[in-house]
Amino acid sequence: MLIFKIFRSDEWAALRANGQSAGAPVDVADGYIHFSTAKQAAETAAKHFADEEDLFLLACESEPMGDDLKWEVSRGGAEFPHLYREFRLLDVTWAQPLPLIDGQHEFPAGVLS
Repeated sequence: MLIFKIFRSDEWAALRANGQSAGAPVDVADGYIHFSTAKQAAETAAKHFADEEDLFLLACESEPMGDDLKWEVSRGGAEFPHLYREFRLLDVTWAQPLPLIDGQHEFPAGVLS
């Protein structure tokens, strides 16, 4: 199953340069890497990245993360995937820009369906 991480361009650049990351500041503060499912990603973008430009959407296969990935109840009682280890560049299946167009983030075609 694909899960998604939204990174700012500098966070994505740091992951590519270092091969691993403790995540965004919110991830570091919470002690795990926040991910979203396809159904949750647009709401995550709107809630936590409103009006932010220069974002990237990173897709990752959940299965190889094994026991380090926990599904925990969060926003609205929904279960969200949380990674309890460093986020590795090898975890990334693909990455695409997440442009802000007319105040909304435009997700790659077919990703949220």
